[in-house]
Amino acid sequence: MKSEKLILVTNDDSVYAKGIHALVEVAKKYGKVVVVAPDKPQSGMGHAITIHDPLRLKKSALFGDIEAYACSGTPVDCVKLAVYEVLHRRPDLILSGINHGENSSTNVLYSGTMSAAIEGAMEEIPSIGFSLADFHPEADFSASQVYAEKIIASVLNNEMPKGTCLNVNIPKLSLSEIKGLKVCHQAHAYWADRFEKRIDQFGQPYYWLTGEFSDVDHRENTDLHALKNGFVSIVPTHFDLTAFHFMQHYKNLENEN
Repeated sequence: MKSEKLILVTNDDSVYAKGIHALVEVAKKYGKVVVVAPDKPQSGMGHAITIHDPLRLKKSALFGDIEAYACSGTPVDCVKLAVYEVLHRRPDLILSGINHGENSSTNVLYSGTMSAAIEGAMEEIPSIGFSLADFHPEADFSASQVYAEKIIASVLNNEMPKGTCLNVNIPKLSLSEIKGLKVCHQAHAYWADRFEKRIDQFGQPYYWLTGEFSDVDHRENTDLHALKNGFVSIVPTHFDLTAFHFMQHYKNLENEN
């Protein structure tokens, strides 16, 4: 008899976010779920870890009879603590999300949601990050749940290559409007950053980061193109940032010393 799957669920929007509760409802169909997620929003934290402050875990009753903990740290802290202090073993699957807001293109570099999944990949644990292209705290996650269920079932039934995870983004559409799934490349895009300079009540300046997201990639096989055209995008992702295509270009440096 096969043992029950152990599934860790985390996010970067906190244990209170609607998205993680939607994901837990799907995950519990596939095994024993344990939640370890931040006790406050941690969006944009990327792969940050806590090294100058103590980390705290507090049991949470927000998920009913599912074992759950609120963590004072980042999403990556949550994964590390879960694996080594809560579960005491590698789970069979790590699920991160469902994020309020998409994590397509280069947003993956800033995303706490995806950094939790990438941390799982670094531990050679099958991991998936889910994001919905809707930042509203009361976003409708029903279509996301349908596609999360399909993808989770596929990952559990088919071995995921070690060192990889999946970055899944769902468009802000009803289930009937979504056209299906597309396995894509990560789009080349960037934030055109700017800062708004403001003055506080003491006459001191402070800055507020703003800007616009610029899609400069016109290929039709990218995550951004899939989302714009009504598809759920799936980007296989790994943590090795080596630019393999340009290794030869820099070979001359070996002979310049």
